[in-house]
Amino acid sequence: MRWQGRRQSDNVEDRRGVSGRQIAVGGGIGGILIAILFALLGGNPEDVSQVLQQPAGMETGGAARELTAEEKQEGQFVSVVLAETEDVWGDLFREGGQTYRRPKLVLFSDQISSACGFAGAASGPFYCPEDEKVYIDLSFFKQMQRQLGAQGDFALAYVIAHEVGHHVQKQLGVSEQVMGQQGRISETEFNRLMVRMELQADFLAGVWAHYAQRTAGLLEAGDIEEAMNAAAAVGDDRIMKQTQGYVVPDAFTHGTSEQRVWWFTKGYQTGDPEQGDTFGVDRL
Repeated sequence: MRWQGRRQSDNVEDRRGVSGRQIAVGGGIGGILIAILFALLGGNPEDVSQVLQQPAGMETGGAARELTAEEKQEGQFVSVVLAETEDVWGDLFREGGQTYRRPKLVLFSDQISSACGFAGAASGPFYCPEDEKVYIDLSFFKQMQRQLGAQGDFALAYVIAHEVGHHVQKQLGVSEQVMGQQGRISETEFNRLMVRMELQADFLAGVWAHYAQRTAGLLEAGDIEEAMNAAAAVGDDRIMKQTQGYVVPDAFTHGTSEQRVWWFTKGYQTGDPEQGDTFGVDRL
């Protein structure tokens, strides 16, 4: 990626190296989602249970540390990618007669308390619609490289663009419609809706990549391949095979590797947000 020297976003909160924060820990849907994500990434479910049983408002100890040169450069990269998403979605929302609210992106290490509850590094990157923030522990990216083979800087850019895609969905009312079905339909049917929402976020990440290349010249040769490889690496089927040795389609929450690559590619090739109706197609 040609990212050096570009505008950095003012909406990055870098909390890496900072500890001793109060963590709101509890059960409910937040705890369930953390457990699911932890399991998908190969974590020990017993570790999750121990974390979720800790009392709310628990204080963690430890002292702040200076970020390394590598960590500082990673922060600059994330800030540039976020700025590029701001530019693209700001323009697209403006063309549609709307105003794009820029999300915050929080970089953290090990654990964090968000408006959606407690999360740790094993939870992976996530978007919290309650505070409109994207949360990323960059150790997840290293895990993608080491365990899932998702190499290259654009793989991380894809992850950021996917989470920003969820922010776009919130502003368009998609997230509210999907989450409003929880408890009204079966768990299997709700999982299918979640898959469609995740695939739409992949599509929106592709739309961003389309304009990041066309208007900003951000991409280099091989970048799109890196993004598609990352999308394939975090497919439900691939993760399930690696973590438990078999696939349970009814338990999918993000889509297969093939589906994720297909929708990202469609977004990149068309650049048209109107073509990302993953809910209106009979088959994904």
